[in-house]
Amino acid sequence: MKVIKHTYFRVLIFGVLSMFLSGCFEYTAQKKFNFAKKEAPYDAIIVPGVPLEDGKWSDVMKARVYWACFLYQQGIAENIIFSGSAVYTPYIEAKVMELYAEQLGIPVDHIYLEKEAEHSTENLYYSYKLSQKLGFKNIALTSDPFQSKVLEKYAYKFNLPVDFLPVVFPILDSIPKIDPDIDESKAFVENFVSIEERESFWKRFAGTRGKNIRFDVYDDNSSSTNK
Repeated sequence: MKVIKHTYFRVLIFGVLSMFLSGCFEYTAQKKFNFAKKEAPYDAIIVPGVPLEDGKWSDVMKARVYWACFLYQQGIAENIIFSGSAVYTPYIEAKVMELYAEQLGIPVDHIYLEKEAEHSTENLYYSYKLSQKLGFKNIALTSDPFQSKVLEKYAYKFNLPVDFLPVVFPILDSIPKIDPDIDESKAFVENFVSIEERESFWKRFAGTRGKNIRFDVYDDNSSSTNK
């Protein structure tokens, strides 16, 4: 009986905490969105990548792409930088998101690809370096509220003047959505090896903490802007 009571108590506490955090994230996201409308337009927004799963975009990827397209269509962002290499699946994440964004009406000449990043901290750092190379000044990153909160800490750590525009889910939910077909073969990488085979758990964990960043990326012409 005591075990049941303790379990119920833990579930109750977890539920209340989750609701509290969700409310906090939603409030912060809306607040940042209101701020962004005043600061707009941003030269570019950075969108961290998500793996393509079994030839389909996940709900997470769908949310990020739709929100980025919404920010572009509302005039809040003039360009979109999709970021992400082929990490867990043999499809370049940035390219997959570009293919979906094109189907949603975003002009290809306003989309840029950053294809070096394998971790979210690298999405942030490499995309900012790419934006500098492209001559963009006013930059923001958009993702789900939790990831945005985590990456804000790294933007501060690396002294990157990047604003954050986390997804406002009530607005996102109001946007009509489709699941367009794309030719994912355009994002396919031959002789692909997953990061889980190339790197140990601890190496990957270090990457999530920004320990694997190559700080010279995009310092010269060795890294393409992928246009």
